[in-house]
Amino acid sequence: MARAHRVAAYASVFLALYLLALFSVIPIPLIDADVSAHILPLIPWWLLVAFGSYSLWSLGWGVFTFRDCPEAYHELLKEINDAKNDLRGMGVTVD
Repeated sequence: MARAHRVAAYASVFLALYLLALFSVIPIPLIDADVSAHILPLIPWWLLVAFGSYSLWSLGWGVFTFRDCPEAYHELLKEINDAKNDLRGMGVTVD
C-alpha cells in the first residue's frame, strides 16, 4: 500500500471517530460529556495551527540550512544568472 493510501485510510478512520464523538454517537471514556462538548469543536483549529507551525518551521529550517548544500546553491545562482541574461536579451531591465 502506498504512503498516500495509508495516510488516507488513517485519516478516514480518525475522521469517522472524530465525527462520531463530536455528534455524541459514541462517548469518550474518562471525559465528561460537557467537557468533550467544549473541547471537540476546537480540535480542527488546533490541527490547522499545528500544521501551519510545522510548515513555517520546515520552510525556515530549509532557508537556514540552504548553504549546507553547496552544489544546490551554485546551481541556483547559475539559474538566476541565466534568467537575468535571458531577460536582458529581451530588453528587460533587471538590475
